[in-house]
Amino acid sequence: MPIFGAGLHFLLAILCAVHVVRTGRPLYWLLILFLFPVLGSVVYFVAVWLPTTRLQRHARKAVSAAGRAIDPQREVRAAREALAEMPTAQNQLRLATALFEAGDAAAAAQAYEACLQGPFAKDHEIRFGAARAYVECGRDADALRHLEDLRRERPEFRADQVSVLRARALAGLGRTQEAGAEFAAAERRFGTYEAKAEYAIWAYATGDRATSARLQEELDRIEPGWKALARELNAPVQRRLRAARERAA
Repeated sequence: MPIFGAGLHFLLAILCAVHVVRTGRPLYWLLILFLFPVLGSVVYFVAVWLPTTRLQRHARKAVSAAGRAIDPQREVRAAREALAEMPTAQNQLRLATALFEAGDAAAAAQAYEACLQGPFAKDHEIRFGAARAYVECGRDADALRHLEDLRRERPEFRADQVSVLRARALAGLGRTQEAGAEFAAAERRFGTYEAKAEYAIWAYATGDRATSARLQEELDRIEPGWKALARELNAPVQRRLRAARERAA
């Protein structure tokens, strides 16, 4: 049994080491992992691997959502104060993100535009944030420009979200056939709740009853198994889905 335990610890260290090499982490992690295979693996898991996972990102979103529910404008005020004290690109981005999360997509779009005027004009996260804000405030042509640039320059970047946003932008521009094809491709390739829900919203709006019925049935099967975190994260698209369904009834 002691030999088995030692082997397991060594295997965990190897897995962490592979992650170090593949993700380009500093090589001193290799030394830590193999000199201290148990403690090193635990530290690497908590300090490096966990913050990069979707679970960690979702947890941060849930905490932010709870804070917004208590005081929706708190982060916007804090971001404005930080920008006034130190007008940096990072603080401008913080304000843009806060405005979007507070539901002010038009103001967020303007803030993102300010971020794109300087050295971060080609930053993928900022351009994605801008595209998201543009879609929400009806500036679909501007959104589509950024999304197509992102897809061309870095196809793997947020591929599922870029695809869904691109479909929504195409729908907003009245390019119905292209939007339908993009929604179908996103649902087929990624199969996420968001992809299915946004496709269903589009299908309700365009009168595609067969597609909306199929997707609604699948969505209804997914929702009961959700934990509180998943329910919180998907609340906005659920509200839009219910509204689309009611309008189509």
